[in-house]
Amino acid sequence: MTAVATTSTYDPPLSPTARTTVTRGKERVVSERAALYDVLDTALICHLGVDVGHPLVLPTAFGYDPDGPDAGGSLYVHGSVASRILTRSSEVTVCVTLTVLDGLVAARSAFHHSMNYRSAVILGTARLVTDDTEKRHALDLVIDHMIPGRASTLRPHTRKELAATAIVAVPLYEASVKARAGGPVDEPEDYAAGGWAGHIPLHTVADSPIPDEQAVGPVPAEVDDCAAEWGARGL
Repeated sequence: MTAVATTSTYDPPLSPTARTTVTRGKERVVSERAALYDVLDTALICHLGVDVGHPLVLPTAFGYDPDGPDAGGSLYVHGSVASRILTRSSEVTVCVTLTVLDGLVAARSAFHHSMNYRSAVILGTARLVTDDTEKRHALDLVIDHMIPGRASTLRPHTRKELAATAIVAVPLYEASVKARAGGPVDEPEDYAAGGWAGHIPLHTVADSPIPDEQAVGPVPAEVDDCAAEWGARGL
């Protein structure tokens, strides 16, 4: 899927901190903030890491606002108020990671096999969202991140639903991005020895939308558009 171009009033380059300075694979570091937005726009799942007495990592849907109230913008994850990882992440440092897998790299040696990817690591003090207006905004962002334009077609969130939902915001200020593209990089002697090498491009492809048994009317335009953007056939 082609990432949506994101604009923001906050758009300085990514400046590494002591915690986000890359020590391995420095040649793959991307410093433009647009690269962070590219990963956020393209990935559908992030992984939220929290220390709850032991390391715990939760894969979850997310949304983000580059102009949100947190430093550098806000990334939002949501879940049940009974979720231990969300309630314990408030006011502590968390780590959020995202990866977009773009290809498998087959080299002439086992050592140089690799993958093509775009990835981001975000560190920051998480904040429990308590304001109902921001909660609604965050939930709409999560829905629209999955299916752009969907949130505005749905009924409003009820008070009961908002009370049952925990939302954590993570600042987008402290982040690092790495990316790899193209084919393998082999040793001179392996090039000389010959043999095949290259890479296998990968991408996510959708099937056509399938209505549930009680669906009324045609597939909504925003659902059709989302599936088509992910490459669905027969729309």
